[in-house]
Amino acid sequence: MADLPLLLLPGLMCDRAAWSDTIAALSGNPAVPDYGEADTLGGMAERVLAAAPPRFAVAGHSMGGRVALEVFRRTPERVAGLALLDTNHTPRAAGEAGAREERERMALLAIARRSGTRAMAESWVKGMVHPSRLAEPALIGAILDMFARKSADIFAAQIRALLARPDAAPLLRALRCPALVLCGREDTWAPVPRHEEMAAMIAGSELVVVDRCGHMAPMERPREVAAALVRWQARIAARRAAA
Repeated sequence: MADLPLLLLPGLMCDRAAWSDTIAALSGNPAVPDYGEADTLGGMAERVLAAAPPRFAVAGHSMGGRVALEVFRRTPERVAGLALLDTNHTPRAAGEAGAREERERMALLAIARRSGTRAMAESWVKGMVHPSRLAEPALIGAILDMFARKSADIFAAQIRALLARPDAAPLLRALRCPALVLCGREDTWAPVPRHEEMAAMIAGSELVVVDRCGHMAPMERPREVAAALVRWQARIAARRAAA
C-alpha cells in the first residue's frame, strides 16, 4: 500500500522551520502548507485543502492544530489520521478572561508594528520553550528568524483568527480515525490537563507527554515528536490495511 501523504500544519507565525528537525527524523517529505494572509481558521483550512491530495494524514501544532480540526470539519472523509500537538479545543473565554487574552495579544501586535516581528518574538518566546532552552542560540535564533519572516499584517490576521476560534469539542467527539494528542510537559500555554481532556474525547487516541519540553515541541524535542508521529502513522497504515 502506498505511503499516505502527510501534512504538517504550523502554528502562529510559524513555517516549515517549525517542523524541519522533526521532518529530518521522518521518512518521506511531508508538505507544510502556508496560510497566506487568511484571517480565519476556516480560511486557513480552505487554503490547506485547496493544495491537499485526495486523502491524507494531518498533524497540526498550536494554531495548526486548530486548523487541522477545521480541515476535518470540512472534509472528514479525506482525513485518514489526525495529530494535535501543543494545541487546544476551547473557544475564547467569555468576560474578563477573554478580554484579557485580547489585550495581551494586541500588546504583542503593537510591538510587532512598532519594532518588527522579530522583536515581538523576543518577548513571546520567553514563555514558549522550556526554561532550560532559553540560553540556546540555535533554538531561539531559529524561532526568532521564523517570526521575522512573517509580517505584522500576517500576525494581525492570525490573531483575528484565534480570537474568533470556535469550540472544537464536537469535532473531537466525532473523530474515528487514528488520533495522536501530544504536548510538552512544561507547556504553560496549552498545558497537559487540556490535552488529557482532548484525548479523553477522542475514541482510541494516544496521549503523549514529552518531558523537559515547552510549547514548541517539534523544535524543542524533534526526535521524540517524530517517534510519536511514526507510531501514529503505523496505526493509520494498519487501519488502511484492514479496510
